[in-house]
Amino acid sequence: MPRSFAAKAIVPPAIAVTGFVIVCCILLYSVIKTDMLNDAIQHETNLADTIVKSARYAMLKDDRETLRNIIDNVGQQKGVEHARIFNKKGVIMFSAHPEDIGKLLDKKEAGCVACHSGPVPLTSMGRMDQARRFINEKGRHVIAITVPVYNEPECFNAACHVHSPSQKVLGTLDIGLSEAPLQKTLNVMQGRMIVFCLMVLLLTVGGVSALLRRNVLLPIRELADYVSAVKRGDLSRKAPAYRDEVGELARAYQELAHQLKERRESPDESTQDEPAGDRGNRS
Repeated sequence: MPRSFAAKAIVPPAIAVTGFVIVCCILLYSVIKTDMLNDAIQHETNLADTIVKSARYAMLKDDRETLRNIIDNVGQQKGVEHARIFNKKGVIMFSAHPEDIGKLLDKKEAGCVACHSGPVPLTSMGRMDQARRFINEKGRHVIAITVPVYNEPECFNAACHVHSPSQKVLGTLDIGLSEAPLQKTLNVMQGRMIVFCLMVLLLTVGGVSALLRRNVLLPIRELADYVSAVKRGDLSRKAPAYRDEVGELARAYQELAHQLKERRESPDESTQDEPAGDRGNRS
């Protein structure tokens, strides 16, 4: 524990300010990270919806070649880790990676378990529930979106389709984007927040210390020096001239010191008033 008054006045506020700033920065970073992640998911969801709408005409015409080209072109875009369409049974029908075509997906995977967690598969999910984050086989962090392809009237009424109106979902589009750009942005933001946190600490702690030193520590130091001088018998020294409690305390101590000096230097009044005979009898 600090023993000097200066340390007691500066160290605890500095620790309190440091803790407060660090906690606020951590909370702010967490909120910003969540917002940026939600924005990335929203962007990817809009991208998936655009792909589904772009491929709708090819689906209605049962134009598999056009649909295959659409998925291949999407998969070749920078940052796209995978793009695929699998049917209701979980068989991959189209994929940007040809080696995945024909594979059966496991319902316990991250992209399937959300809909297949119950006895009856879900046919609709919220936008945020469609997203998942995982590490793929290449060791890359991925944000993936699963968008169902619904069986709309123009689908089951088409001449080339045999889907019944009772079938709500025809298949699912699964697209995954790399988290690398998001993580890079978060790392840059984290570094800047650390620098900002250090700047706030230096300015705040430095400013508080300077104000405490000027308004509290120096007056108290002058008062302590004045009291020490009076204690040594130096009554010629002037009391610190402050208009606050420190000044009032210094002036009160000065008056008390002068009164004590006058009492010590003045003759004993009781001895002067006593008659001479009485003094003689005492002797």
